[in-house]
Order: sequence, then structure tokens, then C-alpha cells
Amino acid sequence: MINDKINNMVLLSFINPLSEEGQEIVKKKGNLEDVFYNNDELVYIVTHDKRQNISDDYLIPKSYADLAIKRIEWFIERKNNKNFINDDYSYLLNEEIAEADIISFHLLSQAIATNFNINSRESRLFVESQGKLIEERLVKLMPNERKEIVNSLLNQLIFDEKISWIFLKDLVASKKISLTDLVLDEGKIILNKEDFINRFGDKFRDRAPDRMYDIIIGDSIKELILTKMIMQNTENYLKKIKEMSSTIEIHPAISKLAEGITKTINKLNAKYSDYYGPSGQDGYMKIGKLIKEAFPPCIANTVEGVSSGGRNDAIVLLLTSFISYARLYPGIFKNEGVDVKVSDIDPNLTITLNEILPLIYEAADNCSPPLFEDQPQEKINITSKLGFGMHNNPDLENEGETKWYTPMSCEKIKMHLPQLCRPDKTCEKIGNPLSYYSRAKWELQKQGKTKQKVENQTENE
Repeated sequence: MINDKINNMVLLSFINPLSEEGQEIVKKKGNLEDVFYNNDELVYIVTHDKRQNISDDYLIPKSYADLAIKRIEWFIERKNNKNFINDDYSYLLNEEIAEADIISFHLLSQAIATNFNINSRESRLFVESQGKLIEERLVKLMPNERKEIVNSLLNQLIFDEKISWIFLKDLVASKKISLTDLVLDEGKIILNKEDFINRFGDKFRDRAPDRMYDIIIGDSIKELILTKMIMQNTENYLKKIKEMSSTIEIHPAISKLAEGITKTINKLNAKYSDYYGPSGQDGYMKIGKLIKEAFPPCIANTVEGVSSGGRNDAIVLLLTSFISYARLYPGIFKNEGVDVKVSDIDPNLTITLNEILPLIYEAADNCSPPLFEDQPQEKINITSKLGFGMHNNPDLENEGETKWYTPMSCEKIKMHLPQLCRPDKTCEKIGNPLSYYSRAKWELQKQGKTKQKVENQTENE
């Protein structure tokens, strides 16, 4: 009985590492001197996981630091890799690694909070990965155990099932949850079956109220609230560490871990933003400096300037999306369905502010009349199309308020901006300006005609 209670406490912390039980584990075993040391117990658990792929030594985390980075790696791979193999990371769903996982969570929190902005890609990936791990770990539990764990954790986090939606205002404000996800009555969130039946039982004439509870609420809303609350609490935890970091000296192991996190994210972002050329072309197009010689006719014409009547759509809708994706994420259509943000590739917005926006603004100035002279609000719309909300300039604080607008297709350009569509031979083989650019860039590089290749040769010499 005592062992069952201990196991239950560990499992609670495996789902919510910020629980009191999780904090106790960190206090007892979270020695910063051990962060990068080989952990034989961790290696044993991972290699003896029945589902874990151990064919490649790289797949096995050997220390708390390895495990911390693997958590981020798992999330990026799972999100982007169409051939993702679950068994490569099976151990992350194995509650036997709970103690090591809890320690790695807190190490990640310290490394990210002390070395990156709260709204950085590192912070966002960490919080999102924690949410996805919670979902995956709950799914693996037996139904009764799953329900018990969810109810226990909600009791810890909420204390009272009869709560107002205002209690979740941070989740609503950060768009982690929508009021439409919840069942509300007079401002109160309905979670309990008995409460649901008392309030709405007489509304269902042809169906049993308890059955309707299972359909409308069941365990799904509870799990949604639980997951989003832990994600929000993780964000708040990062902010708390960030505030405290100005008064303490950062341990070298934490700084070293932060470097490893950045290296891993950069490596994986490069891996999944490669763009494979069509028609069996050799090689692939990586992120790199813009090559104007490879621009399709519609983009080249836009850069030269557009006359009154088509300026707004040409600059805001066509050029902004094309230039930003061509420079930062040319593989967007190859990786369709992937939720990517500008800061995933340009974490400090250096490229966006120094390369992308100047080119867009220059094209706007080339318009007749110059776009911003009589349409200054279009700068706000450009920022919005990059995913940074309705603001004058892109800022990490505002990223995610709007979506990063994807490039227009050739069909849409013909329909909305026919004056810019002057197709050449390459246009006949593609359906999107970005595809044209990737193909033309590949052809130029193959012929050795790009400035980028010359620059690379000069650097190598």
C-alpha cells in the first residue's frame, strides 16, 4: 500500500514536474555537479525499455543534460519528421525515468530562463514540448489510472471544481485555451458530472444526461485544462527564474546546457527547412541569403515598384510572404502542416530586421506613389503578415498574435494581381513563386552563377 502511494506520487510528478512531489525530488537529487556525468541508472532504464530502439547509441541519453536536450529534440522531430519513429524516444513515456525526467525539466527551466528571453523560440519549444509530453503520457495510462491522476492533479491545481472562468484568465489571455473549449453556466466552469446533471439535466429530452456529460465534457475537458494549466505554470516558472537570475551567479553547467539546447534547435531547424527541388533535381535548397537573380517575374516586378491600384496587395500579401519564406523557410510547402514561426529560424529577428524588412520597404518606396506616403498603416499590416500582430514593428513579445502568412499561389496572383504575372518558361512548370525561386536558385548554383557561391569559395580560400 505504501509503495502504491509512493508510485502514485512519482507518477503525479511525471505528469506535473512542478508539483510539490517534483520539487522534493529536485531538492534531494538535483545536484548541478552531476548534470553532465554519466547516469548508469538512467541508461539502464532506457536500454531495458521493451519498446526503445537501442540500435544507435545516439538515441540513448546518458546524463541529465542529455535527457533534457532529448526532450526538446523529441518534440521537434515529432512535429516535423514525417517518418518519425516513436520507439526512438519510447523512454520519454516510461514512468521509470520519472525522477531523472523531473530533474531534466528543472534543468531546462533554469537553462532557458537564464539564457533566453521569455518569448524566445527556446522558451516556446520547451513549454509546447511539455504540453505534448503530458498528452502522450496520459494516453499511455490505463483508463482508471488516467482518470485518477487527472483528478488528483486538478485538485492540486484548482482546489475547487466550482470555479469561474476568470480563474483561467491567463490561459485565455495567452490563447492556450478558448472559452469555447469550456462548458460554462453563469460564468462557472462545469467539470463535475453531478453538477452538470443538476444544471442541464432537464435540457436533454431524448438522451440520458450522464451520457451527454461523457460526450460534451467527459475527461477530455479536464485533461485539456490540466495540460494547459501546467504549460502556463511552466511559463510562470520561467519568469520567476528569470527575475531571480539577476541576483545570483549562473552555474557553468546551466550555461553549457543552454548552449547545447541552441545547437540542437539550430541543427534540427536547418534539417527541416531544407527544400528538395522538383523534377528529380539533385541536392536541395537550404536556408541562405536571398538571390535576386532567382526571383520569379512577379516578384521581380514587385520589387521594382507597383503603380497605384495594386500596391497594397503586391507589397503586403505577395512580397512580404515570399521574401520572408524564401529567406527563412523555403521548405514550407514541403513541410505543409508544420506550425512554424519566424523566430524558430531567426531567434533574435536579426535577419528579419536587417534583410527582410529593408527589401520589402524598399519595394514599397519604389511604388508609384510610394506606398507608405499615403498608406502608412501598411507597415502594421506587413508586421501582421509576418506573425507579429498589429504593431508597427516585429517584436518577440507579440509573436503569435497573428499567423505568418504563406506565399500566394500562381493562380491567386493571376486572379488578384494579373498585371504582375508575366510568365516565362520556368513558370510553366511550377504553381507557386517560392517553387520558382527554389528551382531557379538551384539552376544558378549548379551553373556557378550566384554571388553566394562566389562568397563561399572566397571564404574557403
